[in-house]
Amino acid sequence: MNRLFDKLKPKENRFFLLLKEMTAIIESTANVLMECVKTQNIQQVAELFGAIKEQKHHSAVTRDKIYEELNTSFITPFDREDISHLASTLDDVEDMINKCVKRITIYKPKRIPAAAIELARLVGDAAQCLTQAVEELDTFKKHPAVINGYVEKLADIERKSDETYEAFVIDLFENEKDAIELLKLKETLKELERATDAARAVGRIIRTIVVKYS
Repeated sequence: MNRLFDKLKPKENRFFLLLKEMTAIIESTANVLMECVKTQNIQQVAELFGAIKEQKHHSAVTRDKIYEELNTSFITPFDREDISHLASTLDDVEDMINKCVKRITIYKPKRIPAAAIELARLVGDAAQCLTQAVEELDTFKKHPAVINGYVEKLADIERKSDETYEAFVIDLFENEKDAIELLKLKETLKELERATDAARAVGRIIRTIVVKYS
């Protein structure tokens, strides 16, 4: 009987805490990412990659805890599908950062271009925005314009990221004569651009939740 009662009790706080934990992981990883792209020391990048792999594991574990809560809770703050999608897409952001640093570690490019630093900065901006947006989730009905503002900011960050990546690729094909190096850099920076795409996808999910529950 007690177990049944526990399942019936609202667990909103648990979901929000876990989602906030995921955004904190993303912010922390984004800070390490910036260290990785600022250094030209590949050995240092390899060492930092170890820290990022740990954060990636932490993110996956937290995501799975959310899935477990969805499976064991009768009452959830939002639609189960929306919560699941939100957790999965937050983990995608973390995954893209992990893949970028992994590519640097494996490919060992001769240089890390300035565009990588700009894209990493945008990923960091997106990470902070995700933290702020998720922070508003449990009280957004009081101030829906605030959370919608963060969603718009994520869209703007993605637009700037697309422009930065496109300009980088144009310059890369015009000036990089080493075909292998060209592929290394293009694939590496693509993961950073994809990280901001994933962050905007989180924003779309949040906007869906706001529309449903406003």
